[in-house]
Amino acid sequence: MNGSTSFWDLLLWSFWIFIWISAIIIWFRCVFDLFTDHTLSGWGKAGWAALLIFLPWLGAFIYMVARGRSMAQRQVDAAVSAVAQQEKYIRSVASSSISPTEQIMHAKSLLDAGAISQDEFASLKAKALA
Repeated sequence: MNGSTSFWDLLLWSFWIFIWISAIIIWFRCVFDLFTDHTLSGWGKAGWAALLIFLPWLGAFIYMVARGRSMAQRQVDAAVSAVAQQEKYIRSVASSSISPTEQIMHAKSLLDAGAISQDEFASLKAKALA
């Protein structure tokens, strides 16, 4: 052999690399799902973890067959929960804005307390009304 790689050898290597990367991604997805499942007991998690560690590819296949549907449902529930939390946060931030009247009243109380000067009060009032 002269050390050069043929196109078919390169294609075969690419295929095997694709298979290995896919298998690793599936294995990690199973492990992450296992530890984020709140309905599974500690012993159940220990058993699945042992299977995924000692027989990784067979364990991932069995995990996907046995828990695939609930795995997908947990992923959908997590996405829905994340969207709901984001909307709740956006509403809380959007509703906490102070009206211009309240900003002027706050600036007036600072002026009356002597914390700001008349020029600073006028600047805050103009900014609130802008």
